[in-house]
Amino acid sequence: MMRRNVLNKVALLLLCALAGVTGCSKDPDIFGSDVITEDVAFIVPRGWPAPVYNFQNNTLSNAGFELGRKLFYDTRLSRDNSTSCGSCHQAFAAFAHLDHNVSHGIENRLGTRNSPPLFNLNWHPSFFWDGGVNHIESQPINPIQNPVEMDETLQNVVAKVRNDAVYRNMFRNAFGDETVNSQRIFKAMAQFMGMMVSANAKYDKYVRGEPGGAMTPSELSGLQIFRAKCESCHKEPLFSDFSFRNNGLPTTSVNDSGRAHITRDAADLYKFKVASLRNLKYSYPYMHDGRFTTLSQVLDYYTSSNHNAAPIDTAIGTTGIPLSEQDKVDLLSFLNTLNDEAFVKDKRFHEIQ
Repeated sequence: MMRRNVLNKVALLLLCALAGVTGCSKDPDIFGSDVITEDVAFIVPRGWPAPVYNFQNNTLSNAGFELGRKLFYDTRLSRDNSTSCGSCHQAFAAFAHLDHNVSHGIENRLGTRNSPPLFNLNWHPSFFWDGGVNHIESQPINPIQNPVEMDETLQNVVAKVRNDAVYRNMFRNAFGDETVNSQRIFKAMAQFMGMMVSANAKYDKYVRGEPGGAMTPSELSGLQIFRAKCESCHKEPLFSDFSFRNNGLPTTSVNDSGRAHITRDAADLYKFKVASLRNLKYSYPYMHDGRFTTLSQVLDYYTSSNHNAAPIDTAIGTTGIPLSEQDKVDLLSFLNTLNDEAFVKDKRFHEIQ
């Protein structure tokens, strides 16, 4: 009898312990399976240059990262509560807007430029196709206030966030108190976006000598062609030098002036930021206005002479870049080694359902 009572007490204690554990665990129906369980840490990949932004004045934390993720996917940052940053920067498209030649904002308003993919942003000295913003913490201001994107005011965004008890608790966890202001909003978003590091493609494994990095003969040939014909603009390992260049694209009815829109310098007319070549498989269409839907079309353009005569960049020239048909095949093979599936599928950057 005494033994049975002891066993009953042990069983009761175990049930209470289990109840306590499950009571403290996060309900997957509410929080999803992609809640951060390890401390977030920004690590510069081996062999990469020092980043422009390194969180020196924005201490990286799990709480700050999670707050940034919630803000990134919150449609309330738009005037009519319909459009979030994630609406035009989709995780499965390497944070581009898949199959949309230009951005789609509130009320289905159309922008004039293709939504660029978001990754390795800490290395960018400027943002947008024209480089109109030079700091990652200031970057979200433009789409929030742009009348064809989110069409909202910072004052209203702060008010919406401040009136949400869940947000106030998240701000306390991230910054030590419940104060909600635009500076903290943008610091949290910078923590989320700055952690989007894409450095685990086949190319990266090849460079690091890791398993899964063995290149085929066609890929190796493409790498050599790339280094001879393309790297002057698309510098390894980020595959952009972040400069602004006129690649000779014929103007459309939009007549986008590019970098000159910011500098008001005629020498910058039709210059656009050199895009990274990483994750092209996921981020089509291509060019600042999304005019090309395939990489083959892009290569055909660069090898043609169908360019604006001036002031086209000297790296291209009015006669185009000479590539044979086999060169194109090999170059496309190499470009496919820059697709980082692990990054695209990384649940840390996906919206919690």
